[in-house]
Order: sequence, then structure tokens, then C-alpha cells
Amino acid sequence: MIYLLYGTEKYLIDLEINKIIKQHKIDEINIIKYDLDIDFFKEVIDDCQTISLFSNKKLIIVDNPFTELSKEDENLLGNYINSPNLDTILILRCSKLDERKKIIKLLMKKVTVKEFNNTNLIEKVKNMFDDFDIKNDTINLLIERVGSDLNLLHNEIEKIKIYKDNDKNITKEDIISLTHKNIDLDVFKLIDNIVNHDKEKSLELYNELLKNGSEPIAIIVMLANQFRIMYQAKELIKKGYTEKDIASTINIHPYRVKLALQNSRSYNSKVLLKYLSDLAQLDIDIKSGNIDKNLGLELFILNT
Repeated sequence: MIYLLYGTEKYLIDLEINKIIKQHKIDEINIIKYDLDIDFFKEVIDDCQTISLFSNKKLIIVDNPFTELSKEDENLLGNYINSPNLDTILILRCSKLDERKKIIKLLMKKVTVKEFNNTNLIEKVKNMFDDFDIKNDTINLLIERVGSDLNLLHNEIEKIKIYKDNDKNITKEDIISLTHKNIDLDVFKLIDNIVNHDKEKSLELYNELLKNGSEPIAIIVMLANQFRIMYQAKELIKKGYTEKDIASTINIHPYRVKLALQNSRSYNSKVLLKYLSDLAQLDIDIKSGNIDKNLGLELFILNT
């Protein structure tokens, strides 16, 4: 059996893989993993065709199966798809697909294909709480603090459930006191204020980040990442890409694309590239001892 699991929601893909493992009663010793950024496709196919020494069935998980797929690799995979080993379960896992490729078209026709992209986030979060009672506005607060990454949400929710135990009512106070606030979200707010040219709020939020133990260098890296995403999203939307296409192309969550596009409206591409260049130079100046790290980032905020 062959599965093709793709999408931006890694958490949901992992859940699906665990379901497959339970369904086929695969022991840990019979689960083999490959990453085709490192391994060769021939190794994967050879392993698929080899009988397991420990059991009737084995499961092989392949990450990044289409990154550097040569013609020879396509032929190997195509031949295997047409004549698979019935004692091997092969799972191909990736974030996006190029449906124009011949091998992808063959997979779509011949194997079990499942897409895992963000749909109803609130409903998914509610399901993670199982039989606990939580209101939608409390879920929204959780998402505001933690973000929309399902892996992070799952980890925080498990902590809340363990702490609450038999008390099935989840309150906003529980969310505030029991969850770890995601610094990336504060950086989003910082960018919002920079975008709106609100220097006072930008500096206030920057100082708040410093008080909470954030390092200026880490903030610089996160700011640069966000400006880079804004630039990429802006350029790709000009070429006719949808938000979903952009998320797949640059391999980030669709919600981050949405925010990036909203924020990038206030800037042209040249300005975004200038900010990226300024942040890169600031990083060099701080590490070279040419400027104090706190002062350097403060000056960047004032000059944007």
C-alpha cells in the first residue's frame, strides 16, 4: 500500500501516520524513515522491495520525496507504484505538490492521496480538548497567544488538560496562566506598529520584548524573516499566485502569508529589500562590536 500525504499541517500528517501504524499493527522496529534531501531514492525502493526480517509488514516513511527527483528516480518510483510490494507500506510525506509532473499525476491515480491544509482552526482546537468545555472566544485567546501552528497548540493543550484534570471547564484565566506566549506573535505586533509608522508603540513593544528576556539578535532575525516573507508574498501575488500557492511555494503556514500580504501593502518591494539589507548590516555591526545591540535595533525602529 502507498500513501501520499501532503500539506502545511505537519501535526495532522503525523496523526494520520499514527493512524496508519495502528491500523496495520506495525511495531516500532519495522518503521524505517528516509529523507531524500540526504538519502537516495534507489535505497528507498530497494528497501521497499526487501522482505522484513522481523514481521510480515514494514512501514517506510519518505520525507521530501520530490525535491531533487531525477528522471531515473521517477522511473524507479513509477515502476514501483505499478508493482508494489504488498508487504510494505510506503508513505510519501511533503508540504506541496507540483501536479504538472508526470509522476505526481501517476501517484494521484494509483495511490491513496490525502491533503492536510488549514481549514477550520477553531474546530480543530476544540477537538483537541476532547471532553473539556471551552468557548470559542477562549479558543481565540489561545490562538492569539500560541499561534496557529497545530503542533504548538497540541503541546499547550496537553499541558492545560493535565493541569485541569477533572475540572472540565477551560477559562481565559487558565489560558493566560498555563500557556507559553509565542514571541513570534509579539514580533508580528512589532511589525504591525512599524508598518503603521507608530514609533511610540513600536518602541514600547520592543522594550516589553526585552523585559521578557528576548535577545535583540533573535528579534533582528525574526524581523528579517518577516520582512523576507512580506517581500516574497508581495512578488508572488503579482505573478498571480493565490495565498494557498504562496504558502506551498515558500513552505509556511497560510495564516502567515495572509498577515504578510496585509502588512506588505504599506511598502513597495524596494523598501522591503532595503530593510532586509539594513537588518543584515545591523547584525554584522553588532557582532563586530561597532554598535550596542539594544541601541542598534532601537535606531532601526526609529528610522523605519
